[in-house]
Amino acid sequence: TPYLELPAFYQAKRDLFREGLKRTKFRLLPSEGSYFQCVDISGVSDLGEAEFCQWLTAEIGVAAIPLSAFYGNGFDQRVVRFCFAKKDGTLHAALDRLARL
Repeated sequence: TPYLELPAFYQAKRDLFREGLKRTKFRLLPSEGSYFQCVDISGVSDLGEAEFCQWLTAEIGVAAIPLSAFYGNGFDQRVVRFCFAKKDGTLHAALDRLARL
């Protein structure tokens, strides 16, 4: 049954993405049981989460979601979320772009 292989599949994606993020100025937050990686953007930009995500998508070509989008009052913690449920080639391309920030 293929679904039994999903935990190992996503753990490999997570490990690949987290290892690649070590080459960046982002501060990694814990990621378990998910296909999202949250990072602190303080070492990369002075922008707020929403503005940073818009800039990152438009100028760098990597999409992220501001955590403030999940709060009714727009609480900005300077944390954004990447999805690593992607093809390895897509992850490597994104990591190369993020490492240049």
